[in-house]
Amino acid sequence: MTSELDRIAFTRLRRDGQRYTDGRRQLVGALAEAGQPLTIPEILRRRQDLAQSSAYRNLGVLERAGVVRRIVTTDEWARYELAEDLTQHHHHLICSSCGVVRDFTVSARLERSIDDALATVAERNGFVLDHHRLDLVGRCSSCA
Repeated sequence: MTSELDRIAFTRLRRDGQRYTDGRRQLVGALAEAGQPLTIPEILRRRQDLAQSSAYRNLGVLERAGVVRRIVTTDEWARYELAEDLTQHHHHLICSSCGVVRDFTVSARLERSIDDALATVAERNGFVLDHHRLDLVGRCSSCA
């Protein structure tokens, strides 16, 4: 293992009873290099030696182990990214026409305000909030 990310992935997979195989390492590497959510076809273009069936299966294993997160959009392809605790807290802009996903962050002040508002909603509903995900759905500049 060559990086902290690899060590974390190895540990999480082991905790789930899985191994950190070369194929899984390549998937993690592709997502880390991209810095944005990718579809499986996009991942396979970046890692041409991966088999499509293997990529689907291994992304499912990595998702279950908490290494990657799947983002469902309005098009036919889910996107995958590294789990947020392995990168930084961020939100998504999702195009309802083409399905493209872009990450964005907000100021610390606005993030605290969002957290406070969501904590209030959760409390009023007897819900214990762990964290939040915020996806803005609309049309990207190309589709608008």
